[in-house]
Parts: sequence; C-alpha cells; structure tokens
Amino acid sequence: MGKAKKAEPFDPHKLSPQDQLKFEIAQELGLDSKVMESGWRSLTAKESGRIGGLITKRKREMKNEALQQE
Repeated sequence: MGKAKKAEPFDPHKLSPQDQLKFEIAQELGLDSKVMESGWRSLTAKESGRIGGLITKRKREMKNEALQQE
C-alpha cells in the first residue's frame, strides 16, 4: 500500500520557484481555484499535460532570452 500524503493547506505564497511557475500557468488556464480547493492531484491528465507543456515552453523561452542577452 502506498503512503498517503499529508493534507496540507495549499499556500501559493510558500512555493518553490518551479511550483510558482506551475501555479502561474494554472492561473492562466483558469485552474487555480481547482488546485487551491483540491490540490494538484485533482487535475485531469489533459490539464496536467497542458501545464507541463507550457512550463517547458516558458523555460525554453527564458533560456533563449538569457542567451541573447549575453
């Protein structure tokens, strides 16, 4: 049997930079209220995949901008 995670209240102000980016994208997609109410596990595979794809795209854009500024 798997270990159950503790049900900690979701606080968007105490997130790592990676999680902040993930939450920003969830807000842009209108999923922030769902995440705050039920956590990340409440998202469907399609919603999670969309967030992951946009994270990858945003990181790639940030990397390219940093390379252009050098």
